[in-house]
Amino acid sequence: MTSQQTETERVRKVRGKRLVVRDYESCVGCGLCMLACARRQGYLGFGKSAIVVKSMGGFERGFSIIVCRLCQDPPCMRACPMDAIERRGIVLFVNYSKCIGCGRCVEACTVGAIQWDEESGKPIICTHCGYCALFCPHNVLTVEETELEISIS
Repeated sequence: MTSQQTETERVRKVRGKRLVVRDYESCVGCGLCMLACARRQGYLGFGKSAIVVKSMGGFERGFSIIVCRLCQDPPCMRACPMDAIERRGIVLFVNYSKCIGCGRCVEACTVGAIQWDEESGKPIICTHCGYCALFCPHNVLTVEETELEISIS
């Protein structure tokens, strides 16, 4: 068996829907995507949003939209001592009954996409449902069908 065959066996292709930032430059930082995300979960305000819009220095410098990037081999999953972060299709979910609230997933995320719920003491990860995209008045966000190569343990 060659090393290429070994690598192929540890990776598989999976299809699913993914939230995509279509146009960063059109974002005006209104936060409607964040409000929609929190509202979908039954909350008002920004505190429970899985998507975050951060100013890079106002309108002149633009805004950064931070959302789970669906890593091929997610460091957050590897960091979780309880295996509470699970992949279903291409999307990552937190199994809150397994989660002990240690925060290692937040520390491990290389893009800062895992938010922390102070009230529950547990992480919030975007499920790529696309609800936020419906409320973006500038069409910055969209949901696309995609195929990802994901690692298999």
